[in-house]
Amino acid sequence: MLLEGLVNSAALTDTAVNAGHRGAFCMLADLAECKLVSFPIGIYKVLRNVTDQIHLITLANNELKSLTSKFMTTFCQLRELRLEGNFLHRLPNEVSTLQHLKAIDLSRNQFHDFPEQLTTLPALETINLEENEIVDVPVEKLAAMPALRSINLRFNPLNAEVRVIAPPLIKFDMLMSPEGARAPPP
Repeated sequence: MLLEGLVNSAALTDTAVNAGHRGAFCMLADLAECKLVSFPIGIYKVLRNVTDQIHLITLANNELKSLTSKFMTTFCQLRELRLEGNFLHRLPNEVSTLQHLKAIDLSRNQFHDFPEQLTTLPALETINLEENEIVDVPVEKLAAMPALRSINLRFNPLNAEVRVIAPPLIKFDMLMSPEGARAPPP
């Protein structure tokens, strides 16, 4: 019964993709604000025949502390992954299987270390890590990412070295707060 309610509230929808994929369909799985502490195992079964068609998953504003390697390998065709507002502090190594991922939102989580696995994703254009606790960033690895256009690191306690070294090395937008700035209270 719980699974049925989640699927009904998940707003699983088909969306026509008009940008260069005429006649193709992608699916969106929206499980935002469902108070999830983990990705429901039953959802894998419900979606097993359409996982390749799911291009966007929203798990925003839940209570997730981690994602499993199974999640990453099952939904390897994702283009966008929205995980903002959870309790995540790391990503599984299998995030490297998301070779088509263009955008990931990890804002308002509990990352202390930059998730370096993201630097291996060739299609990744946008990374949002706003309001975490990240101090250091792998600037050289980010600079080598072919598709990266924007990274949001506002309201992270970035060290001074990152603030000085990053600007001349990068070819993308890097949003940072002034040194010592804190996020406004929720």
